[in-house]
Amino acid sequence: MENKKISNAVNHFKTITNHKMLVMKYCFKVGLYKQGLIHDLSKYSWVEFSAGVKYFRGNISPNAAQKMIEGCSEAWLHHKGRNKHHFEYWIDQGSKREEGYVGMKMPVKYVVEMFIDRVCASKIYRKENYTDRDALDYYIRGKDYCIINKDTRKLLELLLYKLADEGEEAAFTFIKREILK
Repeated sequence: MENKKISNAVNHFKTITNHKMLVMKYCFKVGLYKQGLIHDLSKYSWVEFSAGVKYFRGNISPNAAQKMIEGCSEAWLHHKGRNKHHFEYWIDQGSKREEGYVGMKMPVKYVVEMFIDRVCASKIYRKENYTDRDALDYYIRGKDYCIINKDTRKLLELLLYKLADEGEEAAFTFIKREILK
């Protein structure tokens, strides 16, 4: 059992570090240097890292595994509350009580980082099976359940479809030249 924990710790560390480095590469490519450097640092905190070790599977997020087993993920609640590239960070009560909870408009730089995060997560989890359509397909499977601002959704979908239809180079060139100009 102890060997499994050590193996999970090593493999989880490699997975989150490879993801972080890949996100950093793409953030740098579009000029988001600070975001590339600080992306997902909370994953190295005890609450997130320990859950990552306990629920490491290698092909799905440990947070998803923790939710399936425990009903919620303290690691995810911690993570989304500290990382502005997650649309869940931007959920708040509307300006009128009857609006309930709504998605606030995300600053463009965080929408771009969210896009990059989704692309890189797809690459990490899908490995050699990755295609430029994977991030879009993952988004489509859950989009009806997302509380996300309409402008944020529109930009995210634009980027996901650009990647799926025109490829990585076109998507990242578009981000750098048109979105973040």
